[in-house]
Amino acid sequence: MAVLLLGGAVAGAAGNDFRDEFNLPDVESKVGFDILDESFGGEGTGIVGTVVFRADQGVDDPEVQEAVTSVLALFDDVPEVVRIESPYDADGGRLISSQGPGAGQIAYANIELDPDIPFPRAEEIRGDVVEALPEVEGLRIELGGFIFAEFEEPSSEILGLAFAIVILIAAFGSVLAMGLPVGVALFGIGLGTTLVGLLSNVMSVPDFATFLGIMIGLGVGIDYALLIVTRYREQLHGGHTVREAVGTALDTAGRSVLFAGTTVVISLLGMLLMAVSFVQGLAVAAASVVAVTIAASLTLLPALLGFAGERVELTRWRGLIAAGLVALGLVGVGLGLTPLVVAFPVAGVVLVAGLFVGPLKRQVIHRPPRPHDETLAYRWSRMIQHRPWTTALLSAAALCVLAIPVFSLRLGFSDESNFPEDTSTRQAYELLVEGFGPGFNGPLLMAAPLPDGADLDAVAAVTSAIDADPGVAFVSPAQFDDPAAPSAVVWNVVPTTGPQEVETTRLVERLREEVLPPLEGAIGTDVAVTGGVAVNIDFSHYLSSRMPYFLSAVLLLSFLLLMVVFRSLLVPLKAVLMNLLSIGASYGVIVALFQWGWLSDLTGVAPAPIEPWAPMMLFAIVFGLSMDYEVFLLSRIREEWHRTGDARTSVADGLAATAKVITAAAAIMVFIFGSFILENDRVVKLMGTGLATAILLDATIVRMLLVPATMELLGDRNWWLPRWLDRLLPTLDVEGHAEPVLDLTVPVDGGEAEPEAESTLVGGD
Repeated sequence: MAVLLLGGAVAGAAGNDFRDEFNLPDVESKVGFDILDESFGGEGTGIVGTVVFRADQGVDDPEVQEAVTSVLALFDDVPEVVRIESPYDADGGRLISSQGPGAGQIAYANIELDPDIPFPRAEEIRGDVVEALPEVEGLRIELGGFIFAEFEEPSSEILGLAFAIVILIAAFGSVLAMGLPVGVALFGIGLGTTLVGLLSNVMSVPDFATFLGIMIGLGVGIDYALLIVTRYREQLHGGHTVREAVGTALDTAGRSVLFAGTTVVISLLGMLLMAVSFVQGLAVAAASVVAVTIAASLTLLPALLGFAGERVELTRWRGLIAAGLVALGLVGVGLGLTPLVVAFPVAGVVLVAGLFVGPLKRQVIHRPPRPHDETLAYRWSRMIQHRPWTTALLSAAALCVLAIPVFSLRLGFSDESNFPEDTSTRQAYELLVEGFGPGFNGPLLMAAPLPDGADLDAVAAVTSAIDADPGVAFVSPAQFDDPAAPSAVVWNVVPTTGPQEVETTRLVERLREEVLPPLEGAIGTDVAVTGGVAVNIDFSHYLSSRMPYFLSAVLLLSFLLLMVVFRSLLVPLKAVLMNLLSIGASYGVIVALFQWGWLSDLTGVAPAPIEPWAPMMLFAIVFGLSMDYEVFLLSRIREEWHRTGDARTSVADGLAATAKVITAAAAIMVFIFGSFILENDRVVKLMGTGLATAILLDATIVRMLLVPATMELLGDRNWWLPRWLDRLLPTLDVEGHAEPVLDLTVPVDGGEAEPEAESTLVGGD
């Protein structure tokens, strides 16, 4: 708690410096930016926002001109503003629409900002401008561009927390047992997000990392604590003392949490191989939150269990009713339903009344737990094991069908047309489309250094060739750095299609590969296609080319870790393959919903490419979380196999022992992640949907169908490992010891030794 308070104070004093930064290698768009920096003072290399306006009386109306000029004047004293292009400048006529129904009524100004401007500062600038917007009849002003976009802090984690409370109470039947995982998760989130804010001051961390940390921290924090609390309660039910139960829970479930959490951290840090600061910032931030959550689960949680003691089994009606009311109030906060928020004070009233009102003071009676061989999970496993081939083939086929859309995956950045319709960002985008065409939202720049004595007629031929391309709506005349002695040239090009359209990507590729190469020899230099759209395209291609290295590293390392843990070749191989199936199926769902636009009426998602970093981030998180369930389940199965030597019953017993906790943990994650589809932001929706889908498929089709079926088919061969390899591998025990080990060395009655009443807990081998 001291670390949390101290960290919060330090973070508050230091502030944060979130920003997007793409340190691309020497791709063509970066070469073009270098030319612009060296020869044109960096013009065109910054982040561009727009002030778009429509005036029914015409943009040349004196009152309109005065109002718009006053808005643009607000940017004059902003040090982060590099350049302002106004439609009222001497050469600003091109910024006024001259065709279509908006001719003379729609215009825009470009506001170029420093590329290193942090998001909080851009948001502050936007807020100042919005507050000062004049009210002129017939005049409508919108702020466009991603840098001026409105970003609402996600609130859906509140809904996820409400569902988690309900699921945990249903799983545990205890309010105190429910509160422990929630408390640990909130602690991990608090310290983790504080750490992310501090990290943003020393490395490039995007603003999105905070949301991602909250999403992951809430899910894994509850999951890890849930596993430990479940094992603690099992030990209490077995007649052990509180100290013994805590020690055994950490010696078994705690080991699994440490290993599974480390797998998640390794998967996330695998993204460092991408060598892009934006991606590396996301990876380190997310891994930091998970690491802090692991630490909280292994330190704070045992301390809280020590305070709770055997009261973790005691639930009174006042606590149960109050917890339900709190969950209802959280739903009201998450959905913005103010009447439901009254549930919070009512919960307080119930707790106070419970001190005096007899029925509220009564203890909730729980049914005793069933023996493992009488549970639904045990009977389910035996049923699956009776038909292993049918189950395995049908399950794998279902996942493969869901994964089919992956073959149409197109990586790229969505544009402002994917913002909600009521946002100023979306309305500015649509005004530009109406007045100038969609390409004005994503112009290209072409830059080239000129050798001494360059043929200017050849430069003019480049202009003509670009203008002749069917994908080009407008190309400016060649602009030289020094008309008298030019050493560099730049062209402004407006495509006929929007920034995210596949036709725009094809235009960039066609210009680079077909249109420009035949002309570059004549002017004696290469022409670089650059600009924001070209950077996004190059970034997508670069990440795509690095993905195989990332995937291979994570898969290989996970295989090796599981092989060491379970002393088997086939178990880790199956785990890797089955996790790939569930991740591939979740990718397929994402492509269908977000790229193809299926169910867009329900989801509110317009079709667009998939953000190039999202599949990689989803893979790292989902693969790590899938390994969590794999470790939880297989370690229990192996524990039973060591105890009984029966490969068949060990699967059923292991599934029966873990099904409840895996189901509860998965349900919590599905609700937490799935609730984010209610957000307005497309990226938030995409990440939430992908994570929820992958966890749902993993906990149902993989864990409940594929695992028992394949374990039955392989039998004792599941645990086969060549002897020579067994001798080489280090010993890594994540199963621990389910029972305390008795200390047999305590002398009694003058020298004879007999078991001591209080057990001494030992770990390791």
